[in-house]
Amino acid sequence: MEQAEKRKRGRPRAFNGPAEAQSVQSLDRALRILAIVAEGSGLSLSEIANASGVPAPTAYRMLTTLENHGMVEFDTTSQLWSIGVETYRMGAAFLRSRKLVDRARIVMQELMEKTGETANLGLAEDNCVVFVSQVETHQAIRAFFRPGTRSPFHASGIGKAVLAYLDEDRVAAIVRRAGLEVYTPKTLATLPALAEDLAQARRRGWAVDDEERNEGMRCVAAAIFNEFGEPVGGVSVSGPTVRVTPERLGQIGPLVREAAAEVTRLIGGVPR
Repeated sequence: MEQAEKRKRGRPRAFNGPAEAQSVQSLDRALRILAIVAEGSGLSLSEIANASGVPAPTAYRMLTTLENHGMVEFDTTSQLWSIGVETYRMGAAFLRSRKLVDRARIVMQELMEKTGETANLGLAEDNCVVFVSQVETHQAIRAFFRPGTRSPFHASGIGKAVLAYLDEDRVAAIVRRAGLEVYTPKTLATLPALAEDLAQARRRGWAVDDEERNEGMRCVAAAIFNEFGEPVGGVSVSGPTVRVTPERLGQIGPLVREAAAEVTRLIGGVPR
C-alpha cells in the first residue's frame, strides 16, 4: 500500500484541505483589513469596506476587535481608522529578534569552541524562554534544543538569568501566573528557594540550571540586555553533568557572561 503523504509541520492532523481552511475566513478578512489600514494614513469605514470587499457592518466589528487589541486606532473627531501602536511593538520585536539572532551567531560559535559545549540563545516571553538558535558541540553526547522549544523561567539557565535582573514583585507575579512545576528532584519549587538562587546569579553575573529541567544536564547562562538595560534573553552553555562539572562552572561562567555582554553590545544594549 502506498504510504500516505507525510503531514506538513505546523498543520493539525485533522487538516484535509480547502474545506477546513474556510474556518479561518474571518481571520483572513481581519488581516486583510489590518493591512489596508496600515497602508493608509487614516481611512473611513466605507473606504476600508470598499478596499477589502468586506461589508461595512462586518468590517466595523473586525475593526473594533482589532482596536481592543491595540492593533488599530479610531479618531472620534475625524472618524478615521489608523494603525495602532501594538503593531509597532510586534514589528519592533521581530526586528529585534532577527538582529539578535544574526549578531549572536559568531559569539555563540566562539563560546562553543572555548567551552567545548553547546551554546544556546533564548528570548524571554511572558511566562517562558524560547530557544531561537543553537551552535552544537562536536561531542557525541550533547544538549539539543530545537528552535522554538520553550522552557519555564524557573527551570532554565537563561530563564533564571533573566529573572535575576527583574524586581522581586515582578518575579513573584510571574511565579503566580506560571507556577513552579517540578521536573526533577533539583527543581526550585518554592519562591524563597528561587529568590535565593536568583540573588546568587545576579552577584556573579551568570545563572546555573543544575539538573533542574533535565536530569544529567547542566546549563550556565547569562542575560542579554536591550537599549533600556532590560533583560530580553540570554546566552547559555549546556552539556552533560559528566563534562559540565561543578569544578568547571568557575571557568565556564565568566566565559558565558562575557559572551552575553558582547551580544548586548552588538545589539546596542546597555549591560548591567
